[in-house]
Amino acid sequence: MPMPYASGSAFALQAGIASACCLYIILIMTLMCLIMYSKQRKKAYLSMIAAFLFIMTYEGLNIHFTLSQTKPDGSSYPLAADLQVFSFLLLNLAVYQLYRRMNKTSYAVFSVLVLLFPVPLISAVLPFAGSGWQKFYLDIYQLGILCTGVFFISPRIGQRGKYLTGIGLYFAYAVLGMLSRYTAWHGAWIERALIWIPLLYYTVVFWILFERIVEMMQSIYRSSITDGLTNLYNRRFFMKQLSRYIDQGVKVSMIFCDIDNFKKLNDTEGHHRADLVLKQVAAIIDEEVAEHGLSGRFGGEELVALVVDKRAKTAEIAERIRARVAEESIVTLSIGYSSLRKNMTAEELVSQADQAMYLSKTTGKNKVSPYRSSRAKKEPDEISV
Repeated sequence: MPMPYASGSAFALQAGIASACCLYIILIMTLMCLIMYSKQRKKAYLSMIAAFLFIMTYEGLNIHFTLSQTKPDGSSYPLAADLQVFSFLLLNLAVYQLYRRMNKTSYAVFSVLVLLFPVPLISAVLPFAGSGWQKFYLDIYQLGILCTGVFFISPRIGQRGKYLTGIGLYFAYAVLGMLSRYTAWHGAWIERALIWIPLLYYTVVFWILFERIVEMMQSIYRSSITDGLTNLYNRRFFMKQLSRYIDQGVKVSMIFCDIDNFKKLNDTEGHHRADLVLKQVAAIIDEEVAEHGLSGRFGGEELVALVVDKRAKTAEIAERIRARVAEESIVTLSIGYSSLRKNMTAEELVSQADQAMYLSKTTGKNKVSPYRSSRAKKEPDEISV
C-alpha cells in the first residue's frame, strides 16, 4: 500500500518507520515462502513471492520519498499505485491457492481480474486518457478485488476471520485514500491512518501465512507417522515410540489385536466394507487406549496398543476392547498382551504379545490371552467368552 507523501517532518518520519517495518515483515514472509516452495513446490508460494517483490519495490519508493521529504514525479506515483493494486490481487490469489486447487471457476474469476488490470495502460493512447482517470479506475478496480475476496475467496478458505480482517483493513485504507484524493478531507488523522494501516494489513497477512504453514507442516508430519486408513500410528512410529519408552525405563505393556475372519469379510462383502469395519475397530481401540498410551496399525488387520500408565490394568483394557468390538461391530478380535520385563527389547515384547494373540486365535478366537513362557496348558487368567 503506498504511503501518503506528507510534507511535515513528523509525518515523514512516521511514514518512513512504517514503511521500514512493512519491508521487514515482507522480507520475512518472502524467505518463508522461498523455503516452503523449495520443499513443497506449491504454486501459492510463487504467487506470494511475486506479490512480495512488487510490494518491496513500492515500499522502497515510499521510504525514498518520505525520508527525502520530496514528492514523486508524474511517473513514480502511478507506478507505485499500479504495483500496490497488482500485488494485492496476487496476495488474494495466493491465499486462495494456500487452501484450494485452482479449478475452472477460480481460473475464470482471477483471469477476468488480471485482464481488467491493464485497461488504463492500454487506453493511455486514447484521447480521453489521463492520470486522473487511471487513478479512479484503480480505485474501482481494487474495490472489485475486495468484493471478490469477500464473496468468492473467504467462503472457500480456512482462517476466514483473519482474512476478512485483512480485507476490512484494506477497505478502510482504500476508502480513506479516496476521501483524501477526491474530497476536501485532508485531516491529520487520515494521514496517520494511511501511514499505519498498511503495517496492520501486512501483519494480518503474515499471521495467515504463518498459521497456514504450521497447519500444513503438522499435516505432513501427522501423515508421516499415521496410517492413512485408520489414523492410528503407523508401524514405524509405533516401534520408535516403544523403543524410546524402553530406553527411558518406562514400564510398558503391549496389546496385540487381530480381527477374526477378516479375509473372509474382504472376500464376501468387498474391500470397501472391510475398510469401514477396520476403521470402526481402530476407533474403538484408540478410544480405550487414549488415556493410557497410544495405538497403532501394525499391518493388514493387525492393530496394536501400548499401555504406559502404571495405574492402568492391561488385561482390563484388552477385555474392554474385545467386548466393545464384539458388541458394536460385525467382527470379533483375538487379543494377546505382554508386559515389559528386565533386559527385554522392543522386538521381544512385540513377539510375546503376538504369540499371546496367536494363542487366542488358535483356541477359539474372540478372547484375550496373556503371554506366558510356557503355553502347554491353558492359562488360569486367560479371559474368554
